[in-house]
Amino acid sequence: MFTPFERMMAFRYLRSRKAEGFVSVIAGFSFLGILLGVATLIIVMSVMNGFRQELIGRILGLNGHIGVYTSGPLTDFEPLAQRVAGVPGVTGVIPQIESQVLMNVHNVASGALVRGISKEDFLSKPILSESVVEGSVESFEGTTIAVGTAMAERLQIIPGDEVVLISPKAKTTPFGSMPTQRRYTVGLIFDVGMYEYDNGFIFMPLEAAQTFFRIPDAVTELEVFIDDPTRIDHLRKAVEMAVQGYAKIYDWRDSNKSFFNALQVERNVMFLILTLIILVAAFNIISSMIMLVKDKGRDIAIMRTMGATSSSMLKIFMLTGASIGFMGTFFGAVGGILFAKNIEPIRQWLESLTGTELFADEIYFLSQLPAVIDWHEVIAVIVMAFSLSILATFYPAWRAARLDPVEALRYE
Repeated sequence: MFTPFERMMAFRYLRSRKAEGFVSVIAGFSFLGILLGVATLIIVMSVMNGFRQELIGRILGLNGHIGVYTSGPLTDFEPLAQRVAGVPGVTGVIPQIESQVLMNVHNVASGALVRGISKEDFLSKPILSESVVEGSVESFEGTTIAVGTAMAERLQIIPGDEVVLISPKAKTTPFGSMPTQRRYTVGLIFDVGMYEYDNGFIFMPLEAAQTFFRIPDAVTELEVFIDDPTRIDHLRKAVEMAVQGYAKIYDWRDSNKSFFNALQVERNVMFLILTLIILVAAFNIISSMIMLVKDKGRDIAIMRTMGATSSSMLKIFMLTGASIGFMGTFFGAVGGILFAKNIEPIRQWLESLTGTELFADEIYFLSQLPAVIDWHEVIAVIVMAFSLSILATFYPAWRAARLDPVEALRYE
């Protein structure tokens, strides 16, 4: 495609020389702009992918893919759970009770969300059973409860401490209506890696929750787990047919719709903003190549009079500009991939160096900075950056090819 002569001239123009120092500086900025644009785009998209994957994985690990509920307590739930469990594609059904409480410990009151599930169901959720950092899972029975690490740290709770839970649902006594309150023992402390759950959730054995909330032999909802969350529409219809209008249905997209929509919008906006960096670098290539063509007008004229064709001039300057784009894209992609793969150690190093917290759990929901590289996106970024670099060389190369050697030598 390119002759040895064309390659020699293109690479010669790339080398910095004193006479073309300013042109080389602009070309260098173009190279850095493309490098930073490609690297930043890969890093940011990887982090956004990591956020989405981690949040979906943790949220779906703690919550069912589909929820079955009624306006009041769900009585006679076992036959309904068996019918739902028989739907092809359903891997598990967990009856649970969920309600708000006020917790009092060490004379400090704090709101919390109680989730009552059986010991077997607690063990069946790996994200829960494998996240216990203090206490024993075997103790999750009777009046023993489990709290998160953030809540334990905030309220200075350790296994063995007693807490008082107060229900908003009042009970009638001879002295009037009074809130239900009971004393429970903290037996487990868990860390699921999501601040929202580690700070605000209390897990309680199902029988204890039924007694505390005064709904014996009933639950508030059924958590349904399926084998493939991407088939949620098909399986939701099947579950709706199984409940036969006895209960209402919602899925994980309904309960987290606004959150994941916000993530997607942020992801798209970040992609557009960071693409502008590459676009600016491409304009720098145009500027540097136009200046190079103007500076090399006499050389172009001499080569044309010696037999070089306008096609050769076009190829020489296209190869010169494309080389800047290729090198910037290549090193940017390598740097971005390496950074994304080691982003958590880099974050920790920067935090220790600056003495500041760059990734707060309570703000970003996760305790570690995630990054998942989507190779299709990486390829798309590389192709886009290199294509913009090629397009940026067309006009300067076309000007070089159309340069009249007679006119160029006349004004030199």
